[in-house]
Amino acid sequence: MNRPNDIWIMAAQCPSRLGTVDVVTRFLKERRCYITEQQSFDDRLSGRFFIRTEFRPEEAGFDAETFQTGFTERAAEFEMRFELTPPERRMPVVIMVSRADHCLNDLLYRYRTGQLPIDIRAIVSNHPDLASLAEWHGIPYHHLPITAETKPQQEACVREVIEASGAELVILARYMQVLSSEMCARLSGRAINIHHSLLPGFKGARPYHQAYEKGVKLVGATAHYINDDLDEGPIITQGVAPVSHTDYPEDLVAKGRDIECLTLARAVALHVERRVFLHASRTVVFDR
Repeated sequence: MNRPNDIWIMAAQCPSRLGTVDVVTRFLKERRCYITEQQSFDDRLSGRFFIRTEFRPEEAGFDAETFQTGFTERAAEFEMRFELTPPERRMPVVIMVSRADHCLNDLLYRYRTGQLPIDIRAIVSNHPDLASLAEWHGIPYHHLPITAETKPQQEACVREVIEASGAELVILARYMQVLSSEMCARLSGRAINIHHSLLPGFKGARPYHQAYEKGVKLVGATAHYINDDLDEGPIITQGVAPVSHTDYPEDLVAKGRDIECLTLARAVALHVERRVFLHASRTVVFDR
């Protein structure tokens, strides 16, 4: 018997053509599946169509393999690529972090309380500082120090951890190292970074102090997929908070940390719920 919360997710994209919505909704109706949520977008500039559908099978014995085979045949006419996600699936992830612990702490809390549908398989760091935090949560901690000379060997070890864990997503929770071009290519579309300001913005060291010196009225953070262009990957989401002349650099740092936590957690949630579509250097995001 299917339960009321047995909600499946189908996310698909294809070239813009007449009947793209119909091919999804008609197939679901024929398979006795009730649509509980649906969002779509047709990008007239790229000629690309995106659709995300949540549905609940109305009859017992829903067979995912049969469903996928049937829809693959139906969608071929539209050159439609799709992913089917089963109910209550927790995406396996690896978190990478350096010394700052605020984003890691926030992710661990949301993971522990079930707010994020993720399964944290390992934590990787180039410093030993946060090992006790990982141990408290019962998560393997891999201390992999790095220097300019050992970067290739260190990244090879990181890849081994990711592959052995079966991680489908890597979260850079203030991992303060630049990944190599090879690593960026391997993790394309499945690694999210949090940047400590709005992009484009104040780059480099002490961004909040730069913002203070310029008298900014907003501070923010940017969550984006990594790519080979430093801090220029496709943006998933951004967060901001107002500031004023009464806020000193330490106040901006404190506000910035909060925004980083919220923005990163939101980006991870959007990704694991299949609400983010990558196309070229941009994203289509179906917000909750």
